[in-house]
Amino acid sequence: MPQFNVVMTAPRLAEAAVAVLEHAGCTIHYMQAYPSAEAVAEQVRACTADAVLTRQGPVMAIAMDASPKLRVIARHGVGVDDVDLAAAAARGIVVTRAPASNTPAVAEHTIAMVLALAKQLRPIGAALAAGAWREGAPPVRDIAGLRLGIVGNGSIGQAVARLAEAFGMVVTMCRTPGKGGITLAEMLPQIDVLSLHCPYSPATHHMIDAAALAAMPPGSFVVNTARGGLIDEPALLSALDTGHIAGAAFDVFEQEPPPADHPLRSHPGMIVTAHMAGTTPRSLTAMGVMAAECIAAVLSGQPVPPGRTVQP
Repeated sequence: MPQFNVVMTAPRLAEAAVAVLEHAGCTIHYMQAYPSAEAVAEQVRACTADAVLTRQGPVMAIAMDASPKLRVIARHGVGVDDVDLAAAAARGIVVTRAPASNTPAVAEHTIAMVLALAKQLRPIGAALAAGAWREGAPPVRDIAGLRLGIVGNGSIGQAVARLAEAFGMVVTMCRTPGKGGITLAEMLPQIDVLSLHCPYSPATHHMIDAAALAAMPPGSFVVNTARGGLIDEPALLSALDTGHIAGAAFDVFEQEPPPADHPLRSHPGMIVTAHMAGTTPRSLTAMGVMAAECIAAVLSGQPVPPGRTVQP
């Protein structure tokens, strides 16, 4: 008989992860995509959850107080910015993540976006669809020799650097602010493409603002497959409209999903995807299984696999 209740803040979970949880005596309670913090709390309360496996919904203090049995919050992914870590620490709740589970997928997605921007795939495709041929087509650029600046030197940033160097790009890596190494201010004037791969936190909120964009050379590109809050979206919109930034590619937005009338969704200088860089079948399985293993470990009194505990 099932012993534990697990809230999944998404409508599905990889079969291999389901098997891990069921073997540990867990019943999974799925939610619709992108639930609110209040909805997560209500589901936790309704099933007196022992664990939350969070993928698409925030887990705040109200959810942690909704069940006296809640012992672990496992992130279906790497970033934990959707979990109130201070509240979890105050309540003795274990928080885990799945490091490097989606590294290859996100790195590949990032490089695909860089290639699409440099080769002007969206505007050229739109022109052909409208009946044009080469007339008025924007100039494409060589990839070899493009100067790529990467913010964040974790596993994804390093994987992007390796792929970029294979294309002949010149890579500069900037650590997350406050971590040492070349500073963002020093790097920005020296690059043609900026790619973000750092965590979101109060220290990195809108780190790419109007001043940062203005510091980049005219005609530069911006790619964000990390977290939407890293970029001041109105500032980027203005830089795109003036042409100072030639194009940008987002897999993430500050509000997700963004409103249907969000100007960056349809801007001709944008390439957008729906926070799906890390959602290949391989990555989804790895993220789900790693999160499920953490939940099973905590609920059974076993140690969490090394490197996955965020706190304590």
